[in-house]
Amino acid sequence: MIHPRNLDTGQQIGLLFIILFGVLLVATAAAFFVSLREHTEQQEGRHRRFKRDLRAVWVSATLFWLAWISGPLGATLLFGGFSFLALREYITLMHTRRSDHRSLILAFFFILPVQYALVGTRHFDLFSVFIPVYMFLLVPVVSALSGDPERFLERNAKIQWGIMVCIFGLSHTPALLLLDFPRIQGRGAFLVFFMVFVVATAQIVQEAASRRLRRRPVARQISRSFSYRAWMIGAFSAAFVGGLLYWITPFKAGQAMVMALIASAAGTMGEFVMKALKRDAGVRYWGNRSSVTGAVGLLDRIAPLCFAAPVFFHSVRWYFGLGTGNGP
Repeated sequence: MIHPRNLDTGQQIGLLFIILFGVLLVATAAAFFVSLREHTEQQEGRHRRFKRDLRAVWVSATLFWLAWISGPLGATLLFGGFSFLALREYITLMHTRRSDHRSLILAFFFILPVQYALVGTRHFDLFSVFIPVYMFLLVPVVSALSGDPERFLERNAKIQWGIMVCIFGLSHTPALLLLDFPRIQGRGAFLVFFMVFVVATAQIVQEAASRRLRRRPVARQISRSFSYRAWMIGAFSAAFVGGLLYWITPFKAGQAMVMALIASAAGTMGEFVMKALKRDAGVRYWGNRSSVTGAVGLLDRIAPLCFAAPVFFHSVRWYFGLGTGNGP
């Protein structure tokens, strides 16, 4: 029997998409046949949630395929568009003032394109500090020049937080595509799939565990379902799945398990943090005002990646010592 790791890159890609879309087709068919049965109101609610989540997975899988066939440049532009829509969704639900418009214009039309340009040109050292250092200082300067001191710290903190999550965090996903591993070429897209898959696994298992276990919520006012036990079960389940997927990565099985644990733990904790932000904004879903944002619930779907991607990217880059990244 031929081991998948002995296949060339093109064959591995084909196998990966056959497995991915094959599983989705089976799940979709099963959901269709289940929908033909009669259900109680509670069962119908669960089925609707499952179909919604399954639809989101189909969209994610298709986008991953599009990112692969479009190459690094196309993927960078694609995720840049996601950042723009996610930031718009976030800002719409935050209370801002007219005096914040300068800072918002700076975020959308300078910070975002420059950050993704740094990703596309592989200036990884500069891209890692551009937002958390230089733009962290520049945004409040621009706000101060508007001459409005009312709730100045609160307003700027909201804008800076949105920039960090929606632009800085998510921009690390296409950056994975551009990492060059010694003696192993073209593994970036596999890393993106690996990260997305293990984070999604952790979310699904954590949600299932929270329903089965006796709930002991860590922060009841934020989430009644989040508990340390469910979180650990989700993270370690993702680590196990990551170990099974080691053949699509540059990692050995043990390394894949550790990297999956890091990514999934960061992603699920990130989702918990975003729930706290939603509570503060007074909404259940980021897309509650779809007529305004134009991207219904996008941030709900990518929030775990916004936290997992930078942690995973820098863990991989540090562990493999992938150089300074100053240009191609």
